[in-house]
Amino acid sequence: MLDTVYRDFGHGYLPQWHSDIIDLEAYYLAPEDNALFVAERDGRVVATAGVRGQTPTSPPHPAEVASRFEGGRTASLYRVYVRPEHRRRGLAGAMVGACLEFVASRDRYTGVYLHTDARTPGAVEFWSRRGTVLFDERLAVNEARDAREEPFETVHFALRIPG
Repeated sequence: MLDTVYRDFGHGYLPQWHSDIIDLEAYYLAPEDNALFVAERDGRVVATAGVRGQTPTSPPHPAEVASRFEGGRTASLYRVYVRPEHRRRGLAGAMVGACLEFVASRDRYTGVYLHTDARTPGAVEFWSRRGTVLFDERLAVNEARDAREEPFETVHFALRIPG
């Protein structure tokens, strides 16, 4: 996961956004309705995908996104990462499938949320085939941002729970 943050996102580890990567136990393994899926090849992790019971809130998410989900009953997908040399082989789809099956097995969840960085090659297209775009920050005008700052490149999605 840290490899992806440094290689693909270009900014490295930021504690305010990536603390779950450092403390997998607290974020994915200990909570009953959370999970972390890992694909391994030749003893090396090649893909990850996590589920956390976390309803998006506003802020930091747009109000249009937060209002779409039932508080305390939303599964959020996190850290769906595949090493570059293993992409385009169906691995990400399989990992997301495992996450959604896990979500479907829990009575708690009524919705599935995720967001992606549009600068990640293929990410928006991948998620668009699996869910509905709720809010695209590339198209939105955010008057609170300083014009000197880079614009947000986040796209927010809702996915269907299978079954």
